[in-house]
Amino acid sequence: MILQKMQLKTINSRYITNTVAFCCMFFLGFVHSQEIIPDEQTPSIKAKDSVVNKSRIKADGVAAVVGDFIVLESDLDREIAQLEAQGADLSGITRCELFGSLLEKKLYAHQAIQDSVVVNELYIQSLVEQQIQGIMAQTQGDMQGLLDFYKKDSEQALRDEMYEINKNGYLAKEMQDKVIKDVEVTPEEVRTFFNEIPEDERPTFGTELKVAQIVIIPEITEEAKQEVIDKLKGYKKDVEENGASFTTKVLFYTDDSASKSTGGLYTLNRKQPRMVKEFRDVAFALQEGEISEPFETDFGYHIIYLEKIRGQEYDVRHILLRPQLTQEAIQKAKDEIEMVREKIVDGSVSFAEAAREFSDEKETKYEGGQLTNPTTQDFNFELTKMDTEMYTQIQGLKDGEISPVIQDEDRINRIKFKIMTVTDRIDDHKADFSRDYLKIKELALQDKQIKAIEKWQKESIAETYIKINGEYRDCDFQSNWLKK
Repeated sequence: MILQKMQLKTINSRYITNTVAFCCMFFLGFVHSQEIIPDEQTPSIKAKDSVVNKSRIKADGVAAVVGDFIVLESDLDREIAQLEAQGADLSGITRCELFGSLLEKKLYAHQAIQDSVVVNELYIQSLVEQQIQGIMAQTQGDMQGLLDFYKKDSEQALRDEMYEINKNGYLAKEMQDKVIKDVEVTPEEVRTFFNEIPEDERPTFGTELKVAQIVIIPEITEEAKQEVIDKLKGYKKDVEENGASFTTKVLFYTDDSASKSTGGLYTLNRKQPRMVKEFRDVAFALQEGEISEPFETDFGYHIIYLEKIRGQEYDVRHILLRPQLTQEAIQKAKDEIEMVREKIVDGSVSFAEAAREFSDEKETKYEGGQLTNPTTQDFNFELTKMDTEMYTQIQGLKDGEISPVIQDEDRINRIKFKIMTVTDRIDDHKADFSRDYLKIKELALQDKQIKAIEKWQKESIAETYIKINGEYRDCDFQSNWLKK
């Protein structure tokens, strides 16, 4: 079947994505990346974008050479153990296919270096720090046990290897993104893609729901806002006048748990927007060594310390404080959502009208409370792919029924109250071009991206020094790794 073939075609690309992602998670096994070891028997070979030294000493356990990188015999076993530990289903996946995915990763990293892809070193270092801290939390702080497990002599050796793995994963991901970033599909290409799928082979989309909600957020008092502003001013004064450590204050006081372990560190790039606009505007207006005045974003109140300017990149540290809510404000919000629910239930107002009048959620308020699926950018949520938390909140609701009041939270609000309803339900159905256009467009785009990657791989393999050793020369690779 066409779709099944398309899925098989993506297997190596899918696994390269997985292995890159795993490099950004807790490490259960390491894939070694290093400079090529000289091999006395290999003649000098010069490809368009790589040079291989003619005086090589064959390294025991080298399964393959791809440009400036090697793949060790043990790498594949580590990769399999890592995937299985993450719960991946490897049934039906051959060792040759997994080995091919490792070769792809090395090819991406090699070409990224040739194309001068810049590595964000601070970002890589922060990943390593997060991984170390995460693993230590799982092992109750047993660093020696960690070193024994990974067969390392010192913590620095472990960090160095983790840095290399993260760096090469970063290079591979950046290169893959570069290959597909300009790939787009036209409406006519989407139509052609759909029409080429035989009618009896068209995908079936599962039950889909449209979900709406009304959200009431407790108000923060002016006194609570002023309290955190005063605290931030105090931290700023202590650093500037008394020489206190800004990083230490981050560790003690910040409400930004994501950056706490790195001392509040973020790297901003003028050409690559990161963080909300208010944050960027303040950061880019500072001089090195300067601390901002307190300022507000949707997340709370901040002060920023500009640590270093490196061309277009700004290394900043920040402290975030979120004003406390009073019990009175919390109760008032709860009473209001209860009142809104009563109005809808007794028919005084429709759910959509109530959302537009009462909801505090800007993203859904003017759509009558309708939630947008972040994946498909429409209002439909496939039941089997629905976020677990959302599913828990709406399961059992009949169409048009109003949920009880739900207390919730998000990155911005520590407490909020909401009511939800299912506004429409579409049962399982065969793909329909008009109804499912956005899903079909995504499939067509993926197919075109796969073809772009295949074309890039074919050209890159032809231009790069590649040597496959041992049993892997008998693999029936999808790509021409053996250069037959």
